[in-house]
Amino acid sequence: MTDLQFMDEAEALLKAVEAGCDRINDESEADIDNQRSGGMVALSFADRSQIIINLQKPLQEVWMAARAGGFHYRFKEGRWTDTKDGSEFFSTLSRCASEQSGLLLDFRP
Repeated sequence: MTDLQFMDEAEALLKAVEAGCDRINDESEADIDNQRSGGMVALSFADRSQIIINLQKPLQEVWMAARAGGFHYRFKEGRWTDTKDGSEFFSTLSRCASEQSGLLLDFRP
């Protein structure tokens, strides 16, 4: 994957996370504050916990830090998968955000 392809896919991922926050806030009682700064999105929950998603351009990875731990993702075969266990980014984000918010939250690509 070229650097340009990585940036296109990574930008689409960050935009999907931001759109997911907006949709979830509109459709539920969740109050997720999301702030974007360059290649990083910070999700803040009512209990003041956060999930941080940021781009690691030199490695062509997206990293996510949550209360449950740290996760590294690479884009292959049309999806972002964890470099250790192969799990999909949005399913892990949904699980972590649900745990931190106390609500069932569904993020999607």
